[in-house]
Amino acid sequence: MKKTKAIVEINEKGTFYVYTPDLKSTLLGEGSSAAEAIEDFEACYREDLVAHAKSLGETLPEELVNLTFEYKYDIASFLDLFYMFNVSKLGEYLGINPSLMRQYKSGNTYISAKKMKEIEAGINNLGKFLASAKFVR
Repeated sequence: MKKTKAIVEINEKGTFYVYTPDLKSTLLGEGSSAAEAIEDFEACYREDLVAHAKSLGETLPEELVNLTFEYKYDIASFLDLFYMFNVSKLGEYLGINPSLMRQYKSGNTYISAKKMKEIEAGINNLGKFLASAKFVR
């Protein structure tokens, strides 16, 4: 299986998009949530491209054969997809002003590359902590 990057972003109107910047072929997904856009994107690949080519007896371009996607998110799309996070509390946990985190979630506030890396590192550390959790009865 080949892996390519798929970018999940929100635009200024609040619509979520998924696209692949590294392919010559156009793959797009759109939705009112990040999850909906990813679902539309994957349907575009599976149904619109792969299944349609098979039904016509055509061969897919080599770049689309056995393709998997590595999703990368803007902050607003990530927080939309993982809606179960209380954004204010996540901001507190990460040492970021909760109000600023809510603004990042809205997608209407500029985020520097440094601050984005800081949030990414904090969320990755939180993921490691959650993955190591063990429960007892």
